[in-house]
Amino acid sequence: MKVAIYGRSTIDNTSEYSQLLFHKLNEYKTEILIYEPFYKFLKQKIQLTGNISTFNSHADLIGKVDTVLSLGGDGTFLETLSFVRNSGIPVLGINTGRLGFLANVAKSEINVAIEALANKKFTIEKRSMLSISAPSGIFGEVNYGLNEITVLKKDTSAMITIHAYINGEYLNSYFADGLIIATPTGSTAYSLSCGGPLVMPGSENFVITPIAPHNLNVRPLVISDNNIITLKVDARSPNYLVTLDSRSEILESSAELTIQKTDFSANLIKLENQNFFTTIRNKLLWGLDKRN
Repeated sequence: MKVAIYGRSTIDNTSEYSQLLFHKLNEYKTEILIYEPFYKFLKQKIQLTGNISTFNSHADLIGKVDTVLSLGGDGTFLETLSFVRNSGIPVLGINTGRLGFLANVAKSEINVAIEALANKKFTIEKRSMLSISAPSGIFGEVNYGLNEITVLKKDTSAMITIHAYINGEYLNSYFADGLIIATPTGSTAYSLSCGGPLVMPGSENFVITPIAPHNLNVRPLVISDNNIITLKVDARSPNYLVTLDSRSEILESSAELTIQKTDFSANLIKLENQNFFTTIRNKLLWGLDKRN
């Protein structure tokens, strides 16, 4: 078994559970590649033994690993995908952070997860992604994400106006703090906190969710992800902010954005006891009666 590990240099990743992870991988004589800055951090905190080397880029992983482990929370998981890119390498998230929709293997389940990987007792769940393009070549080669693309006001308290078009047809002008274009995976993230709906993975949709719209009649909208979305921004400020999952760029107000589904998917590892309904019940506390 060949496994790459990506993580952030945080105190959450130096617990006994991290030590347990490496101990369990060594039990199966795993070839381990660790993100080099993370490796330098870890070796000062825990004992690292076994067949370990490091990686620094996307090219270091292609054809060299079977699986990538993301050690952290959902933000770390999204960063991990920027190394995986369109390679198809499956990713498993071990949650050492907080809520963990994507990194949904609890620290207490590390033994079970590594045994499942070693014995190939898991399935691959394909998650759709979206890409963004602009004349400036925004986000370079990694101009795609798993969760959402967000347009936000910048440098002023004034709202911005976002003119949205679907396949060239005018949809609406959103006078708001911003606008979120989310995938089904991203429907449980920023979009949800702004009143957007939960959408099952595999639904082949985009969710368009305004952020604090001035007109309260403007509600989130679900469209098919085979549509191409174009956004044009009017703002008092000369610039506005665009975020793509955990990354951000500043654009001039005249810049036009094009958003569409990518022609490849992210491959997420799903263990035998995991499914979307269990995740949302556990993470969103559905059915929990505080009176008891």
